[in-house]
Amino acid sequence: MNLVIDVGNTLVKLAVFNQNALVVKSTVSPDRLVEEVTGLQVKYPELKRAIVSSVGKLEATALKEITGKLPVLVINAETQLPFKNLYQTPKTLGIDRIGLVCAAVNKFPKSNTLIIDAGTCITYDFVNAENEYLGGGISPGIEMRYKALHNLTANLPLLEKEVPRMLIGDSTINSIHSGVVYGVLNEIEGIIHNYQLKYADLTVILTGGDCNFLSKQLKSTIFVNLNFLLEGLNQILQFNSNE
Repeated sequence: MNLVIDVGNTLVKLAVFNQNALVVKSTVSPDRLVEEVTGLQVKYPELKRAIVSSVGKLEATALKEITGKLPVLVINAETQLPFKNLYQTPKTLGIDRIGLVCAAVNKFPKSNTLIIDAGTCITYDFVNAENEYLGGGISPGIEMRYKALHNLTANLPLLEKEVPRMLIGDSTINSIHSGVVYGVLNEIEGIIHNYQLKYADLTVILTGGDCNFLSKQLKSTIFVNLNFLLEGLNQILQFNSNE
């Protein structure tokens, strides 16, 4: 069994896999990471190894404690990957984006695949049918757009996301919801369309914290998978295992 640890900007996600099957997942604050790993080891004594992906700040002491409990693979630019990376600046490529591409090449082999991760940022990652990762795009996520409107203006309020009641906002609040949400939806639809013009047989996966919120409103045919990154990190661990 494998333990996947995904350290984000504010929270840590953990998942236990039995080969490719997700057994359990949890989310904790960084200060509870070691405690959670210990608890999972007690509950799942079959755990053999772990992988750590960190886009946030992982304390060295926490990593040392985890390494003392299990063999740990910490993903970096030198980690062996099951695809050809043609990104011009591979050392600046986000670990989370690498994990998403690994999930795509495993689940949709020999396919032109676009992975859209709707989280803090919205990332677009493309891998072609020749198993080559070409890159993608990065834009502000939904929450970031709401915050930017509030923080960078004098009078606009900070709102929580919600499905717009109307296209034409008849108040400042309704106008913000319309501008942010329809702006994101039309961005995603437009980018999918542009990829489809070049790759007619395109497979599209939507993941990330806002995937369920967005998927109900998108018109394009997509696969929705909230656990896609965790699955990809598990694939990297298996790819780098000697077993």
